[in-house]
Amino acid sequence: MQKLDTFIEQYKKKNLPPVQPGDTVRVYEKFFDRNKERVQVFEGIVIAKKHGNEIGATITVRRVLDGVGVEKTFPLHSPTIEKIEIVKRAKVRRSKLYYLRNIIGKIRLRKKNIDVELLQPKEEPTEEPQEEPKEEVKGNEQPEEVEQEIKEEKTLPEDEQEKKEDEKKEEGQVLEGKEENIEEENKNQENENSQKEEPQSSEENTNETEKG
Repeated sequence: MQKLDTFIEQYKKKNLPPVQPGDTVRVYEKFFDRNKERVQVFEGIVIAKKHGNEIGATITVRRVLDGVGVEKTFPLHSPTIEKIEIVKRAKVRRSKLYYLRNIIGKIRLRKKNIDVELLQPKEEPTEEPQEEPKEEVKGNEQPEEVEQEIKEEKTLPEDEQEKKEDEKKEEGQVLEGKEENIEEENKNQENENSQKEEPQSSEENTNETEKG
């Protein structure tokens, strides 16, 4: 029996509203239409509730559509039932309201002054993942990656350190040579420009003497 009970409890729903005969409920039922899952809503009065809190518990909901009475029996713990909402609650003295089938016209029941919102099942709050606080790097402190690089440089052998220093010196010499070449090119361009300006000035002087 214990194994059977544990097996049944896996399929029981825990967040079910306390539905009673006389309640006007709204049942959301899932169904498949052309390989698409949809939800159909059926609203009516609960005229019967059977099997208590068992896994086979059912409710019978009645509704009048275009003068025709329609009744549906819903298993409470069925996976096709998405949720059940209580719209309003009436005061009745019977557990089975089958006499409503013989009533012609609009059904009127005594209302109970109860907050329907309190009867709805409470949804469990979902915990949002908290972000881990980031460590701020101060001005004097250095990040771990930079510290590791510095430690690796210190732990290198002397030969490799000397090679790195020589490479840095060569790079500096190459940069200095490039700067000197750029300066020489600039001087040569200035000299060429000055040489071009001299013959132009001499031609202007000869033209002035001829005019005089």
